[in-house]
Amino acid sequence: MAGFSINRRQASIAGLVALAAALLMPQTACAQNYPTRPIRLILPFGPGGVADVTARIVTEKLGEKLGQRFIIENMPGAGGITAARAVLSSPPDGYTLALLSNGTAISVSLFKSLNFNPVTDFVPVSSMGTFDFIFVTKSGSPYATLADFITAAKAKPGTLNVGTINVGSTQNLAAQLFKSTAGVDVTIVPFRSSPDVLIALLRGDIQMAIENYTSVQSHIADHAVAAVASSGLVRTSFMPEVPTVKEAGGGDFEARSWNAIFAPKGTPPDVIKTLNAALREVLDDIKLKQRALELGIEAKASSPEEILGRLKDDIGKWADVIDRAGIEKQ
Repeated sequence: MAGFSINRRQASIAGLVALAAALLMPQTACAQNYPTRPIRLILPFGPGGVADVTARIVTEKLGEKLGQRFIIENMPGAGGITAARAVLSSPPDGYTLALLSNGTAISVSLFKSLNFNPVTDFVPVSSMGTFDFIFVTKSGSPYATLADFITAAKAKPGTLNVGTINVGSTQNLAAQLFKSTAGVDVTIVPFRSSPDVLIALLRGDIQMAIENYTSVQSHIADHAVAAVASSGLVRTSFMPEVPTVKEAGGGDFEARSWNAIFAPKGTPPDVIKTLNAALREVLDDIKLKQRALELGIEAKASSPEEILGRLKDDIGKWADVIDRAGIEKQ
């Protein structure tokens, strides 16, 4: 009888092990065969912006590489909450992905209640691209260089205006950071849209603007505005003749934007590995790089660890800027 009890116990344990293995098999097989159906990439931005354009350029080639179509879904909303909820409420199987950006890092400190934690609720896949902002002045104005603007701002504190899009945007916080690093007293004027910023600059309501390259590209080409600085630590590949803010005397300044793909926490590591490898190959394509560069985007993949580190660094960086600027949380 004792032997019979032991055998029953062993059979029971063996049965539980077999059951656990059976339950795990579908997920393992799914990860190994991934992808077998279209993949959704959810963006916290509307169509037509830099993030949207980047996503569409990259996923077009990524879909060809993986043999499955990518579906871009635009879900704009304050702090990216709507888009994040849509991704985090989906199964963590690699078929619903999120585009996160430096805007996500800003949202952590800009909003009182974000309802998600980008560091712990998502797992990183890879960056897609980075881009600098361009400091522009009206052509023919007294501020032909950023040094001219800084000199004038220090000579007459509080008299010059810098235009950006809405409070809390990367452009807006870049202006706040510039005030600090350059040691100037200027008024930062927020506008609802990029066209509004450019109209104000051309009308003379503001003396300098900080904008995406795509927003000012045609105005630079028409010689309506002059690019006086770029916002990265090194000169941009698309405007190498334009000095950085630091080179132009703006102090220890850097403000770069980035877009990256993340997945919900719990996504199988093999899926992350497959996506990262495919992105590295796609983003190394010369034609894709050139197409992105024409829009002011430097297409580049990263390891999951690298983009997670950038997210964490930017959360701390922009939290400090928001705090020092006294920007009220939304």
